[in-house]
Amino acid sequence: METLSYGQYSLVYNAFSFTFATMAAATLFLWLGRSQVGHAYKTALTISGLVCAIAAYHYFRIFESWESAYTIKDGAVAMSGVAFNDAYRYVDWLLTVPLLLIELILVMRLSSNETISMSVKLGGAAALMIILGYPGEIATDNSARMLWGTLSSIPFVYIVWQLFAGLGASINNQPENVRGLVKKARLLTFASWGFYPIVYMIPYTNLAGPDVTVGVQVGYTIADLIAKAGLGVLIYLIAVRKSEAEYGQAAHA
Repeated sequence: METLSYGQYSLVYNAFSFTFATMAAATLFLWLGRSQVGHAYKTALTISGLVCAIAAYHYFRIFESWESAYTIKDGAVAMSGVAFNDAYRYVDWLLTVPLLLIELILVMRLSSNETISMSVKLGGAAALMIILGYPGEIATDNSARMLWGTLSSIPFVYIVWQLFAGLGASINNQPENVRGLVKKARLLTFASWGFYPIVYMIPYTNLAGPDVTVGVQVGYTIADLIAKAGLGVLIYLIAVRKSEAEYGQAAHA
């Protein structure tokens, strides 16, 4: 851990606090929103809310760990001697990243065989991506970070290929009033996930010391907000529109 200025410490502190509140609010919104969609889409919203709930819990723990890692006296920030536990973030990803893909698959309402097949393939690849990335995240030298980051990118590329090639035909079969939203959800997933490797590579830049710490923590936090709460809102909108088309007013009963 690096010694930070008060401004740097506060930026990360407030980012964690804001994200915890956003994830908690998104959880309630998505779970309460189940009453607005048809039966076929309730599971997608349940999982989407679960993703945000898991994230909210871990961001609360990350927030607590960050607060414990530093002491503030007379406006000066010093390390407390308690290590900041960044493993909470990877535990969160191991649980939520596969679920993010599954919620997107569920809201598309594919056949049972397609749903199971795509969920297993994409969920498994997502878990492998996180597992391979963690050793690089905690590595003390950039060579090891590069090695594990490269290995982690292999399942990532596979996921991207499946999102655009594997789900491409299925998206074209979606109702016209949601086709654009589904494409946006897929693109948002790709864009937000593509931001994580950029943050992962911050230690390779000219940034040094506390700037790296702040850049990594804030960067991952922004990516999480978009990938989880942002995607959750799109999943809700897709579910509502498809429910209106398929169930009519019954979706709101």
